Amino acid sequence: MIRRGMTALGLAAALLMTATSGEARPVRHATLQGDLLDRAVAAWAKVKTARGTFEQTITNPLTGRTMTATGEYQQERPGKLAVTFAEPANDRIIADGKFVWLYLPSSAPDQVIRTPLGAGGTGTMDLTAQFLTAPRSKYTINPVGTLVVSGRPTHGYNLVPKAAEDAPFKAASVWIDDADATIRQFEVAEPNGVQRRIRLTSFRTNVPVDANAFVFTPPAGVRVVAR
Repeated sequence: MIRRGMTALGLAAALLMTATSGEARPVRHATLQGDLLDRAVAAWAKVKTARGTFEQTITNPLTGRTMTATGEYQQERPGKLAVTFAEPANDRIIADGKFVWLYLPSSAPDQVIRTPLGAGGTGTMDLTAQFLTAPRSKYTINPVGTLVVSGRPTHGYNLVPKAAEDAPFKAASVWIDDADATIRQFEVAEPNGVQRRIRLTSFRTNVPVDANAFVFTPPAGVRVVAR
């Protein structure tokens, strides 16, 4: 049960990396690989809201175990995120603009973890900057070919941090939609050897979101642990 909870925790930081614009633009194949990452960076800056569904797979090479989580999320920038898991069922991650609330009854049914967000919605929940803020200055970037993700043709990039000691991952691959420059999938190799893959099975940006989704009230009898 603890491992299932860690699958949910892993998603908390990962989802906010994917916020890029959903506005389609014509693409010239000859120039696609050269400018697609730059288009994704520019498009991300225009995003105000996002909704989607996801599948996350975490592989631990030390134990040989693979865990999968699925669910849906809503996001309102800056700093608001609501994740509802279908598997593990009933697990929730809510960022309300001031705090992140982690309620994971699949692993810890009697507690909620509350963590403050940093300025502008940054902190442990928001690693968007790790991918889409000045990536060419932070990473050594190489194209890694093409992949069809949830029916969408994409081109991939491998990102290796130039300052490895300050990075939350050893390497990452991001797969960017050819048509609209959204990130459709990414894989991260973490310092502890864990491999994490997030695939967006559906994704829309700058659409209405439910304001109530970003409000979390701890269930009766559940202990709030502040960190």
